[in-house]
Amino acid sequence: MRVVTLFEIVAAIAVALAVAAIVNIYLAKKAERDNPPQGRLIDIDGVNLHYLDYGSGGPVVLFHGNGSMIQDFQSSGLVKLLAQKHRVIVFDRPGFGHSARPRGTIWTPEAQADLIHRALQQIGIHSAIVFGHSWGASVALAFALKHSDSVTGLVLASGYYYPTPRLDVFLLSGPAVPIIGDVISYTVAPIASRLLWPFLLRKIFHPAQVPDKFRGFPKQMAFRPSQLQASAEETALLIPSAFSLSPEYSKLKTPTIILAGEQDRLIDIDQQSARLHEDVKQSEFIRVSNTGHMVHQTATPKVVAAIEESALGAQGRFGLGR
Repeated sequence: MRVVTLFEIVAAIAVALAVAAIVNIYLAKKAERDNPPQGRLIDIDGVNLHYLDYGSGGPVVLFHGNGSMIQDFQSSGLVKLLAQKHRVIVFDRPGFGHSARPRGTIWTPEAQADLIHRALQQIGIHSAIVFGHSWGASVALAFALKHSDSVTGLVLASGYYYPTPRLDVFLLSGPAVPIIGDVISYTVAPIASRLLWPFLLRKIFHPAQVPDKFRGFPKQMAFRPSQLQASAEETALLIPSAFSLSPEYSKLKTPTIILAGEQDRLIDIDQQSARLHEDVKQSEFIRVSNTGHMVHQTATPKVVAAIEESALGAQGRFGLGR
């Protein structure tokens, strides 16, 4: 009986990884062909950002969560509903959808806020209601803290605001590790992500079923190596970002509405949203019953109502539309 050598085992693994990488690169390029940019591309200091610009009226800027992209807000109906009264700007954040994520920058919430602030200035938006979901809520908070004159109202949903121990951060940050992460991102991560996708959807949408409208979300774009790497980087930054931002919350001056689904299985809303409400004196906290992490998908009217409330408050404070 022939004994398989260590060299042969290593060679077989290398071949398997190479084949996986070739297949994953092909699938990524196919996903991009099947889902071309729907909006505009803007170059900000060498970073290509993809964004949609709908409607007219008082501007509202939307920031999506980790692993997501513009189509999350589109499929939810949030963009269409808000565009009836507002100019709605939705960005693919760096590394997601069709936006670039250069490696020379650590893309903290503050770095993303600065980049998008420059983008908004370039397209002629100098103040807006800002909405952020999940990781996007951290970007929205950083935006309001760093560029308060540009934010007339802040609406946050399902955010992670304070550092806490999280096993998932350790387990899901592998693709963010230099060199090794590249190998993981182009080989096993896309395969694992496809297998785990149904479980992830059940967890983030709980207690609701995944709505039919979410079928419009281009999941194949989310399985691209580049986006998986961006997602892993944001997972690795989750706790450090909360640690960095949380001492600043008491300095926030922008009127803020905080939403959270009471059945959120991803984030403890008492440790996060309720605590933020205590630290931000000019805030309102809305607990959304029978709803989980994807509050903008499963309780879309509640989110729209919160944004409209924020807009009405801005009108009262600044005399807008009077």
